[in-house]
Amino acid sequence: MATVTLAAGSAGQRLDTALAEAMGVSRTRAAALIDAGAVRSMGEPLSRSLRVRGGEVVSVERSGVDPRLGDEPMAGPDAGIRGPGQGNDGGTGADLAAGVPGVEPVAEVGLDERHLVCVEDAFIVVDKPAGVAAHASPGWHGPTVVGGLTALGLPPAQVGAAEREGIVHRLDVGTSGLMVVARTSAAYTALKDQFRHREVAKAYQALVQGLPDPTRGTIDAPIDRHPRSRDRFAVVAGGRPSVTHYTVREAYRGVTLLDLELETGRTHQIRVHLSALRHPCVGDLRYGADPTLAVRLGLTRQWLHAVRLGFRDPRLAPRPGAAETGWWEFTSRPAADLQVALAAVQAD
Repeated sequence: MATVTLAAGSAGQRLDTALAEAMGVSRTRAAALIDAGAVRSMGEPLSRSLRVRGGEVVSVERSGVDPRLGDEPMAGPDAGIRGPGQGNDGGTGADLAAGVPGVEPVAEVGLDERHLVCVEDAFIVVDKPAGVAAHASPGWHGPTVVGGLTALGLPPAQVGAAEREGIVHRLDVGTSGLMVVARTSAAYTALKDQFRHREVAKAYQALVQGLPDPTRGTIDAPIDRHPRSRDRFAVVAGGRPSVTHYTVREAYRGVTLLDLELETGRTHQIRVHLSALRHPCVGDLRYGADPTLAVRLGLTRQWLHAVRLGFRDPRLAPRPGAAETGWWEFTSRPAADLQVALAAVQAD
């Protein structure tokens, strides 16, 4: 039996919706558990239509539950795109319509040859699809970049934590775009140093709700774990320094396409900063996006793509006055689902 604390912000929600958010599963899955009598308070089974106060602790009994209900994992602490972490519930647009924050789809296929952008003896650049985690983490049973590269006969460097070998930076599970992975221990060290010293060029595009004012700016706001929800992050006094630069690329009715560059690389940084501005990424229900708009645009994840990545060749030692020596730079178009959503906005 597990205990689950419902988010304080879920006050007024139905139990099935609040439980889905707290557990990181689909609303259908949460409702099935409730209907099976597996969700209780003070030993008494609860109704899915119960309106919660927020902050309640309920018990969830997995044993004895009909196995046809599935075995969706409780998501782990290494937050990615949905639920409390990088869990997988195969969420669909129906889940979004139901208002379950942060539910994202798992990629139909994992990383394969189509996603290889550059293969060198020291590093690999991939165009990571949504639904693929950078590496394994507790509660995540979906595809990973590490696993995909290994299956292709291109294993990352065996350095770093065992589950994240060769990973020098990450993208959220629901964020698509460019990533570099080290293939040698020397490249791993060199690339980590570049990221640590902010020598890497990282650019993203995001479709956000509303129109930021001013149309060009810098968000310099510290980020740390959300004080009341450990599966999210927030702008918090005393948090880790975090800097995001943004520029409006194009404004449409009710939404805006932004170009963004990062000085730092905190978990969920862009999503948190844009949410703090009251302009969340379209489709990012975990950080306050409108679920109705997400459904209308066919989005089951945040509209966020890593479009450009530049770094110094990790095989070359930096020389004074020659910062651009051996500079590699890659670009990527937004993923197909994001392009479809943008086309719908442009046609509106």
